[in-house]
Amino acid sequence: MTNRLRCHVCALLLFVCGAVSAADFTGKVIAVPDGDTLLVLQNGKPVKVRLAEVDAPEKAQPYGIASQKSLVELAMGKLVKVVARAVDDYGRLVATVYAGALNVNHEQVRRGMAWEYSRFRNNRELIALQRDAQQARRGLWAAEGALEPSQWRKQHPYLAHSAPLAASTAATAPSVTCGSKKRCAQMSSCEEARRHLELCGPESLDGDRDGVPCEKLCGSGK
Repeated sequence: MTNRLRCHVCALLLFVCGAVSAADFTGKVIAVPDGDTLLVLQNGKPVKVRLAEVDAPEKAQPYGIASQKSLVELAMGKLVKVVARAVDDYGRLVATVYAGALNVNHEQVRRGMAWEYSRFRNNRELIALQRDAQQARRGLWAAEGALEPSQWRKQHPYLAHSAPLAASTAATAPSVTCGSKKRCAQMSSCEEARRHLELCGPESLDGDRDGVPCEKLCGSGK
């Protein structure tokens, strides 16, 4: 097989795998890691879903925790419809999420809890929702100088804890076996508690459903 043919075959396999992974489904939201990410059950298995065309503040950024709590209010514990768009470089399903008739992606922008982040900035509906939130000074627009997460991460590279793990870090992170640990007393660190919550979603780790597990270990996030 020539190198060119091998490349074509690999590209085809990647396309097919991506198409299979990026399928629409309906499932229950079991965790909300941040303001633009959900953990949704699909056939009993957790799937990490990144809200398409929006970008929420990082947790350490102003309004980061407020954005997360807004998404908890909108989706936590609910049966949602996940309309797939793509699979990103971190293996997350990028999708539009509906809680009933409500477009969760759009609602986060309308509330001033996320930036419009459509490709080429061409989603007119999202742009209009953001403009309305800005004019009404809702959420992150209440103060001057709101900084987009991408710019904030460049200025605070060591504080952007909610960014996805780099491939090298993910490869060395401790593995998680869902069901092996369900109580905060079994967790050795906040990092371990967060990984169990994000990957497995046990409600016993986050009794108040604010997205912060084991608050004696991780703090309240307030």
